[in-house]
Amino acid sequence: MHYLVTGGCGFIGSNYIRQQLSANPALRITNLDALTYAGNPASLADVARDFPERYHFIKGDIADQDCLEAVFAKDRYTAVLNFAAESHVDRSIDGPGIFVRTNVTGAYQLAEKARVAGVPRFLQVSTDEVYGSLGADGYFTETTPLCPSSPYSASKAAADLLILANHHTFGQDVVVTRCSNNYGPCQYPEKLIPLMIIRALHGESLPVYGDGGNVRDWIHVEDHCAGIQSVLVQGRSGQVYNLGASSEWRNIDIVKLILRLLGRPESLITFVKDRPGHDRRYAIDSAKARTELGWTAARKFDEAIEETIGWYLRHEEWWRLLLRK
Repeated sequence: MHYLVTGGCGFIGSNYIRQQLSANPALRITNLDALTYAGNPASLADVARDFPERYHFIKGDIADQDCLEAVFAKDRYTAVLNFAAESHVDRSIDGPGIFVRTNVTGAYQLAEKARVAGVPRFLQVSTDEVYGSLGADGYFTETTPLCPSSPYSASKAAADLLILANHHTFGQDVVVTRCSNNYGPCQYPEKLIPLMIIRALHGESLPVYGDGGNVRDWIHVEDHCAGIQSVLVQGRSGQVYNLGASSEWRNIDIVKLILRLLGRPESLITFVKDRPGHDRRYAIDSAKARTELGWTAARKFDEAIEETIGWYLRHEEWWRLLLRK
């Protein structure tokens, strides 16, 4: 087996590569990554050391046609998994164009190259943000209408639809995963949990949007990666699978928990002007993945958040370099 993984130096992609190479000695992975600000080769330094015969890195951009031609001419792949994406909502508001280029054009070009090359399966890693915002109750299912609220989520929704259209029009074997908020090792420091951990460690103010009441369904990245593999291996072609952990937390409660675990005062919290179009609540119904694939999230938030904080405490050399970008 030989997977082409794009965006593998990012948060979720690097965890997936490590998990799958460790679990499957027959697997080879080629990692194609443009190494933008959030792509960090240091996240896979141990993988390059431990699996030199089964891990190969190529620096390249999925929105570059010539790059993709060379990558697909070089080898044949059992599957292509697209983790490559611009993913920060705030950055998408400030500059939507790069999100369209990477998340829409790049994703579609990658899927097309995989189709023409006859790759047996293409997996698109997407997000629950394509569904928009929930009210006080209810859950996103795979049939929830798409209603993206930001340039980021709109770009991911567009890619999902283009890739699913390839299945319906051309018979391409594709699957799409949509996941709730991830946390765990190697997450870029602009995201909520690592940002709050690092700022709390420095005794700096912790900025919280609005009233802090926005609710997210949190899943540990290792559970998400295991779910992706289940969909890749067992998922039905042309289908979407939601992956969540049924672990809803208000942002303000996450921040207070991090402060408590680090022994820092809540007086560090600073409420700031809310983000434009900030979705109020996300919550995932993973019943389809559970019943069809036998997958369920195993990590409990209360325990895994402590492990996550511990990882950032032990790996200051990893995140300190990123703060300079």
